Amino acid sequence: MLNRNAEALFWIGRYMERAENHARLIDVHYHLQSDDSHTIPKGEPGEKAQSLCKWGRIVDALGSRDAYESQYGSYTEQDVVLYITLDRDNANSLVTCVNHARDNVRTLREKLPSELWDVTNGFYLWLREKQAGDWTRESPHQFFGKIKDWTALFQGITQSVMPRENEFHFIECGRYLERTENTLRIMQSAITSRTLLPSDMDSGNDVYPFLQAVLRSVSGYQTFRRYYADGFSQEAIMEFLILNEVFPRSVHYSLHALDEHLRGIQLQEKQLRTAHDRIIRQVVKLKAELACLEREDLQRDEEGRVTGHLLQAAGQLGVSFAHTFFRMGEVSA
Repeated sequence: MLNRNAEALFWIGRYMERAENHARLIDVHYHLQSDDSHTIPKGEPGEKAQSLCKWGRIVDALGSRDAYESQYGSYTEQDVVLYITLDRDNANSLVTCVNHARDNVRTLREKLPSELWDVTNGFYLWLREKQAGDWTRESPHQFFGKIKDWTALFQGITQSVMPRENEFHFIECGRYLERTENTLRIMQSAITSRTLLPSDMDSGNDVYPFLQAVLRSVSGYQTFRRYYADGFSQEAIMEFLILNEVFPRSVHYSLHALDEHLRGIQLQEKQLRTAHDRIIRQVVKLKAELACLEREDLQRDEEGRVTGHLLQAAGQLGVSFAHTFFRMGEVSA
């Protein structure tokens, strides 16, 4: 497999997963009204006040604070939703991600099932016609639900018709690495916002919708309730999203899936196999760190050091993929 093909496949998986993650996150926080009813205390620094805003949290969860503020400045519903969905100047907006995925699928049409091109092209053509404000006219939930339907269709076709060869494993590696980083970013943003909440909001009734939104952002609310019932707390949610072995969007599950697909890649060149083994050892090391985590570690992690470390390690995995398999010296997000 040519390096450029491996890179395209890896980023097809990442871009489609990223599009779904963005839509899921906006859909949930669009209807989160709890924070809007609270007044930010006078004298709070501007940055802290912005962190209390639900729209600022979304940008933080996507890791785009600096890029957003340089372009828009303040956080408003209209600007944030436009930036994340249809802003072509944003390298991580929905329309940009889908366009990049479509371009990569087009370059590999002879190697991929034709159904993948059909759904990716259809998804892009549908999204390309949307204008700012369409999500409010046709119901935000329906608009972002349709985006999730498109990505689910793509993933369903990938799972049902692709041979379990290198092409499939590279797409899945990209998907699960992206999922790992997304879950960690959501938690990191939640921890930061939680520690910045005013003291009069630090009660069960006030913070319940906020914690619930964190779980719904990854479609984990119902599964969480099965394990923890009414035990809502930051520590319980962190334990669930990091260590749960069966929830598909937990860090534990995503890293094990990444390890499985990484091992499924078959290489002929000895030099590549050596570098390939090195990446596998990186993933194994990260899995071992997770295995050693206890709930007490998460309870003491009020500043998000655990999630920050895991997020940095996941980013390094992306760099290692680029150095091993791709033409460029570093991965382009």
